[in-house]
Amino acid sequence: MKRVLLTIVALGVLAGLAGATVVGFGLYNVSARQGHWQGVTWVLHTTYKQSVRLRSPAASEIPDDLADPDRVALGALHFKDACSFCHAVPGQEQTATAQSLNPGPPHVVEAVSRWEPQQMFWIVREGVKMSGMPYWPARERDDEVWSVVAYLEAVRDLTAQDQAALTGTNPGPASCSACHGENGRSTNSYVPRLDILTPEYIGEALEHYRNGTRRSGIMQQVALGMEDETIDRLAGRFGTDVGATRLETSPQDKETAGYVLANQGTKDVPACSSCHGSNRTADAPISPALAGQSRGFLITQLKLWRDGKRNDGKRAEQMRKAAQDLTDEQIKILAEWYAGQ
Repeated sequence: MKRVLLTIVALGVLAGLAGATVVGFGLYNVSARQGHWQGVTWVLHTTYKQSVRLRSPAASEIPDDLADPDRVALGALHFKDACSFCHAVPGQEQTATAQSLNPGPPHVVEAVSRWEPQQMFWIVREGVKMSGMPYWPARERDDEVWSVVAYLEAVRDLTAQDQAALTGTNPGPASCSACHGENGRSTNSYVPRLDILTPEYIGEALEHYRNGTRRSGIMQQVALGMEDETIDRLAGRFGTDVGATRLETSPQDKETAGYVLANQGTKDVPACSSCHGSNRTADAPISPALAGQSRGFLITQLKLWRDGKRNDGKRAEQMRKAAQDLTDEQIKILAEWYAGQ
């Protein structure tokens, strides 16, 4: 037994010396053109797959609205801008650069065939070391990661024509209107309307995205390279000093849970109208208009405030305190009421 142990130790020492020799003298060729030695690829891919499977969230954490067409559309637009250079999109070949990487990024159609939604979520959020796959820039924004996963799930059944309908055929980056709608009037529930916000508020938001004060993997991708002049121009183009058109509140509306919560609040939650106003127009950059705003966007933002994941703007502390006791049901009620105004 002693001889066996000594033999194992000796072999371990020899293996260590051999490895040190290979590393220390540069004998391992790191050229992407040459690829790995036989067996190394298997070790790396097996490690990758097992690591993802071990660390992925439970399937029960997959959002109920993963198949929502609006969520799929938002994920598709971001994927086209930030991810398609390496992974392409349905009906498109990968770039020559992507095909020259080692390890090579899989085409999106091939990639989605390997993983469950919760595993794709982990990969998109965390990235993969030494593969060129980055982690999500805003760790707080799981909602955005799930939107990308929503698109990836939909890719399984997408044709080239379906892809074009989602993101257009322009090979360049998507314009602001691609997500926010023509003239800023978004029809996507997860994307905010800009036409009910002031130019000053939009400009401040873009500045916060650019400097990282307001966290968003989607908007930081867009705003990071913007010059001040560009921010001012876009804010002036999409913003308004008029606000959303409102109808007179009916007696029946005043009896709804949304009206009561928005205008009267509870013992733990202040009335939203005390700052935003039940008939508010977009006349103050620190208290944006909520009437007519996108439902899914409002739900996301209220949860970010409540959970301490958003901390930007002139009244950040006030907004966090206002939202800290909101329940998921109350957030849904508020979002649906304001979106319907």
